[in-house]
Amino acid sequence: MTTQTATFGAGCFWGVEWVFRKVPGVIEAVSGYAGGHTVNPTYRDVCSHTTGHAEVVQITFDPEVVTFDQLLEVFWAMHDPTQVDRQGPDVGDQYRSTILVTSDEQRAVAEASKGRAQEALARPIATTIEPLTVFYPAEGYHQRYYEGNGHEPYCHVFPADVVERLGLGHARSG
Repeated sequence: MTTQTATFGAGCFWGVEWVFRKVPGVIEAVSGYAGGHTVNPTYRDVCSHTTGHAEVVQITFDPEVVTFDQLLEVFWAMHDPTQVDRQGPDVGDQYRSTILVTSDEQRAVAEASKGRAQEALARPIATTIEPLTVFYPAEGYHQRYYEGNGHEPYCHVFPADVVERLGLGHARSG
């Protein structure tokens, strides 16, 4: 099986990871940091607003089951991409909405998807599309956070209707 990766920031990475783990075709989702300038940042560093990093999730997926474009549709549906440097009660540059691309092809697909998403929204999309230079996995206690703490995300929702519309079948848990 050939896999691909995608990296998204859509607010607190706990909820983003939780949503993407439920998408059929997603093999792995890892919470981490990207888009900044500090090498090997910690959560405390990122929360200081001095690193430039966003909380992101790097997804490994099987493109024979789910495409990058389909993952983008889930991304747009799981959060409010019109909010600047926040998502729900979480405020700060580390919570920005961002798509970190690894190729010109990913950039083109992301730009087209952003254009389609904008057509359905009254306010302008704040999501940035940037090249991924490096991804730093977050500390272990941030991985699969909701699985280990027994509660559900407070500002992300699993867009079951989008997954069904995309023909991805029933959501799997974890």
